[in-house]
Amino acid sequence: MRGWKGTCGFTKEAPTTWSAKMTAGIAHEIKNPFNFVSNFARLSVDLADDLADELDQNADKTVGEIREEVDELLTDLKSNVRKIDEHSQRADGIVQNMILHANVQPGEWRLTDLNALLDDDVNLAYHGMRTRQPDFTVTLERHYDEDLGPVEVAPQEMGRVFLNLLNNAFDAVHEKARSEQQTYTPRVTVLTYQGADHVEIRVGDNGAGVPAEIQDKIFEPFFTTKPTGSGTGLGLSLSYDIVTQRHGGTLTVESEEGEGAIFIVTLPSDLRT
Repeated sequence: MRGWKGTCGFTKEAPTTWSAKMTAGIAHEIKNPFNFVSNFARLSVDLADDLADELDQNADKTVGEIREEVDELLTDLKSNVRKIDEHSQRADGIVQNMILHANVQPGEWRLTDLNALLDDDVNLAYHGMRTRQPDFTVTLERHYDEDLGPVEVAPQEMGRVFLNLLNNAFDAVHEKARSEQQTYTPRVTVLTYQGADHVEIRVGDNGAGVPAEIQDKIFEPFFTTKPTGSGTGLGLSLSYDIVTQRHGGTLTVESEEGEGAIFIVTLPSDLRT
């Protein structure tokens, strides 16, 4: 993994451009699963008609005599229904993430031990990953700055940021482990640092990394490097908004393709002055 020093910045676009991209992204992402649902629904109606025709044409035969033809039609029909359910869930996931993204109810601000908050989220994300992937193993490295004092933040919101970064890190090393089982040891590192006028929280992994050509896009809504259906591409965008707009900080990425990625959250030490 690359060293912990140095960051690369990212600046969001003007609000009008950003809003237009968000609207276009919503339309595109919602349209895709709905198109699939519509297409598979029409195909299912056709299959149901075919099944009815098959039964009508063989009314003088027993079910056993036409079992092969009926089973074939039912198999195709079941497959279509599963696809409808899959893409319906995809659409629902997009809507739920948009609700989170548009949530205007700010969390309660209070002095927070960021070391403790981050550590709780590390454990929560790890056990969540183990629930989804029982064979998941990872080396966890935790480096917490003991000089890090309490910082006034909205802990529920910052916890959402930490969980998203950690879940992405665990996903990244899990995907790499699946392709390099014999030679690869998954590793996720978390670090906190107390600066003179700011605090830093870093979440790093030794996964596949983020290619240089897309590093300036990963905080945009709906942009995702995950396989289709595995993510909506809103987690990093939401995290970016929480860190930059709500907390006046920065969220940046440092990565080398094939070597891993480090996401760096920087917050002012005194956020409410």
